[in-house]
Amino acid sequence: MGLSAERVVGAELLGIHDKIQKGERLSREDGLLLSRTPNLSGVGYLANIVRERRHGARTYYVRNQHINYTNICNKFCKFCSFYAKKGGPDPYEMSLEEVRRRLEWHRDVPITEVHMVGGINPRLPYRYYLDLVRTVKEARPGVHVKAFTAVEIVEIARVGKCSIDNALADLIEAGLDSLPGGGIEVLSDRVHRELFGKKLSGEEWKEVARAAARLGLRQYATMLYGHIETAEERVDHLIQLRELQDETGHFLTFTPLSFHPEGTELEDTPHTTGDDALRAIALSRLMLDNFEHIKSFWIMNTVPVTQLAMWYGADDADGTVHEYETTYRDGE
Repeated sequence: MGLSAERVVGAELLGIHDKIQKGERLSREDGLLLSRTPNLSGVGYLANIVRERRHGARTYYVRNQHINYTNICNKFCKFCSFYAKKGGPDPYEMSLEEVRRRLEWHRDVPITEVHMVGGINPRLPYRYYLDLVRTVKEARPGVHVKAFTAVEIVEIARVGKCSIDNALADLIEAGLDSLPGGGIEVLSDRVHRELFGKKLSGEEWKEVARAAARLGLRQYATMLYGHIETAEERVDHLIQLRELQDETGHFLTFTPLSFHPEGTELEDTPHTTGDDALRAIALSRLMLDNFEHIKSFWIMNTVPVTQLAMWYGADDADGTVHEYETTYRDGE
């Protein structure tokens, strides 16, 4: 190890540096050390070793459009500012024609991916979800449809009175190409009870992931951080995903998502910082040795932080993002 590297990582992180150089898997204790050390630049240096080993100086992005087809939801997660109760202010559910119209708005943009998610709206019938995918494929032939979190898949199977496997098979036949990673939040029973108890548990989320893998459907994974979770819960979340990826091999990209408290039941929670984002990204790159890509979602992290994140383990900047409403209801 050169003197310059030793000066960057410091004595505290030398053991982790040696593991990375040998290609060894990091332990839970390593993850906690990376989470707590004040030497953030050292953590970033280590993450960049892995990033450059995998991707060199390349950074990936897509030309994508987001469609949030309904904001009506019956899960009432405490961290969410997007959902609306039926009869409350500004609820909506898009018709297929409205979805088609929104796709037409960007007809002149060479969009390659349409990302669709929505609330858990019990009014929507099974056929709606299938027709939603078909509508996108008809309006934008050849586009990649990334749609429906695991939470939505469970709801689709419920209204269709079928198994998760059958619901996924029907969606694939309609044109679904991959599942997004949202809805997982943090794989912690405590956080689940306190913040989103009406939504599926971590084990239920994993079962949807296994079903997707059985059918050859690729999937993304995320972690929502910066609310009530602990450093231990963040690291455990990453280890659980790493173990699941060992089992299925079907995850494409991991994205740490910073919590934005405005308009939520947790609005007194302090905002995450750029340092928090860089540490979450670097930690993810170092712990998730079987994930090919780590993303910095610039909508949440800002462009300057995302630029820095490319030196902290990220290799994916998401995309051009035409329309986005899930974090900021007004689309800012």
